[in-house]
Amino acid sequence: MPAYTIDDFARMIDHTNLKAFAAAKDMTQLCNEAQKYHFKMVAVNQVQSKLCAQQLAGTDIDVGAAISFPLGQTSIASKAFDTQDAIQNGANEIDYVVNLTEVKNGNYAYVKEEMTRLVALCHQQQVPCKVIFENCYLTKAEIKKLAEIAREVKPDFIKTSTGFGTRGAQLEDVALMKSVVGNEVKVKAAGGIRNTDDFLNFIKAGADRIGTSAGVQIIEALKERMRLDQVSEIEVDRPYPKITQ
Repeated sequence: MPAYTIDDFARMIDHTNLKAFAAAKDMTQLCNEAQKYHFKMVAVNQVQSKLCAQQLAGTDIDVGAAISFPLGQTSIASKAFDTQDAIQNGANEIDYVVNLTEVKNGNYAYVKEEMTRLVALCHQQQVPCKVIFENCYLTKAEIKKLAEIAREVKPDFIKTSTGFGTRGAQLEDVALMKSVVGNEVKVKAAGGIRNTDDFLNFIKAGADRIGTSAGVQIIEALKERMRLDQVSEIEVDRPYPKITQ
């Protein structure tokens, strides 16, 4: 059973502020908190990439740009342009939203082409690529089909949600996604994950990254739990081995 230190847990968190009204001071706070807690990444809207990259220069904390967010309803060419623009402005992780209209049309050839082009663009520049499904709008069969495409194309992560849909992450969706991709692709859970128990339960279900705006509260609660239990690690029973990132 894998055991996790506080830093292990922190490095699974994408520290998130995707609010449309987030100002420069909010980005500064986000980046400062990410450095203090050693989070893996700050997750921001594409236009914030340069500012956050400047603030995190010289650290090992990534800048994650959200592409075609939150609806996914832009062309492949548009998504590719925005991805390249984000990378040129300092983003070194990309989270893009799939074209849900084409999923509903059953046009999986389009979805695969989109995924293939964006993953290739990212990987050519050594940038991880995460594919956001937005599961609240999908059937289980559609989630499974998207995961099957991902298993073939091999983005770095498939992701449950934007956090702006009708619901966020669900444990059963993470388990389904992970059952399809196995260790070929990692899973990111995001949307509505705001407390320590939920955080741990999504890791147990198979998530290797958690997107949340409550990372500070989660880590502080984990520290207190470990202090009270007088332990330096927490064991988490997972269906798949712990992945070193």
